[in-house]
Amino acid sequence: MFTSCLRAVCLVAIAACMAQASAAPSAPVLEVKIAYLGFRPDPGPLLSNVIPEPEDAGLRGAELAIADSNSTGRFLNHRYSLQSHTADTEEQMLKAARELHADGLRLFVVNAPDATLQQLSEAMPDSLLINAGSANDELRTASCLANVLHTLPSRSMLADALGQFLAARRWNRWLLISGPTEGDQAYAVAIKRAAKRFGHRIIEEKPWSFDNDQRRSAQAEMPVFTQAADYDVVVVADERGDFGEYVPYHTWLPRPVVGTQGLTPTGWHKTVETYGAAQLQKRFETHANRWMNDRDFAAWIGVRSLATAITKLGITDARAIRRLSLSETLPVDGFKGRKLTFRPWNGQLRQPIPLVHPRGLVSNSPQDGFLHPTSELDTLGFDRPESSCRLSDST
Repeated sequence: MFTSCLRAVCLVAIAACMAQASAAPSAPVLEVKIAYLGFRPDPGPLLSNVIPEPEDAGLRGAELAIADSNSTGRFLNHRYSLQSHTADTEEQMLKAARELHADGLRLFVVNAPDATLQQLSEAMPDSLLINAGSANDELRTASCLANVLHTLPSRSMLADALGQFLAARRWNRWLLISGPTEGDQAYAVAIKRAAKRFGHRIIEEKPWSFDNDQRRSAQAEMPVFTQAADYDVVVVADERGDFGEYVPYHTWLPRPVVGTQGLTPTGWHKTVETYGAAQLQKRFETHANRWMNDRDFAAWIGVRSLATAITKLGITDARAIRRLSLSETLPVDGFKGRKLTFRPWNGQLRQPIPLVHPRGLVSNSPQDGFLHPTSELDTLGFDRPESSCRLSDST
């Protein structure tokens, strides 16, 4: 009898608590609006049948990040939405950005070349832009855009990741083949810097100046072209894929090929599976019906870094998010085995760099033994003394 009465009293008390909770006013919904801007210039006619980058690269990563952010944000009454615009010209992108800015948006993920990014930065100084499309080193060393954070690795980070791996293998003599485009030349500059930094020697640099299709002639022409003094490895700088795909297995000496083709350093790849990355890959493939690439990941982690800051701050103010991001007190989970933070001097996201071939992960840099006084991740790319940027000083 006593037990029944006690149970009845407990049920009444629980019901009263539930009624009180339901009657209490819920916290207002925090609407978080993020814009995605995509623009990739036409690269022109290619001299190979290289598989092109997906036209929606970057956008699908941002969309998945919005879904992931809403999965956790609903517990805090945070509602995330994405307004995307993919432009065919730089003028269209700038127009779309101004319209979104006029509508009150201040958080942008941008997949565009460095020149376009700089124009957007100047046009919207009160906004925060996440660079998910330009690997230009000057943005991290000299341009120092005050309202831009970078989630795509720079060319110097990629080259240093490769240089460390080759140093660990003691492949120290390089034959460098560089293409004629502006991107190829910038990649070659990063490669030369990495060679000097990690004790390698470029025994010869050969510019690729041919304008013929290598699909039918590589077997005859490439061995002759790659004749040089003894080298351990052939390093290729061919970002568009005009000729680099035909260097492996066609070199004069039987040597590995690395760089933009062969063994490649990249921000993300299908073969990255550890530390929960396999689950991210599966979610992305379900969403986009293709593999996630480096620009998809850069856009995904760009949105997630914004969401992480908003979760901590409880507001969407662009300047406050920037200040918190540059404080190094906001680690972001990027499924790369360690918490990632932004470098306070140039806004670059610290991150390990996978080294892959088309269907396999070979290694991750930084390599063991490459030490740094604050973070081993800062052995990749331009360190604080090497950059004139001091973004955290102007927070």
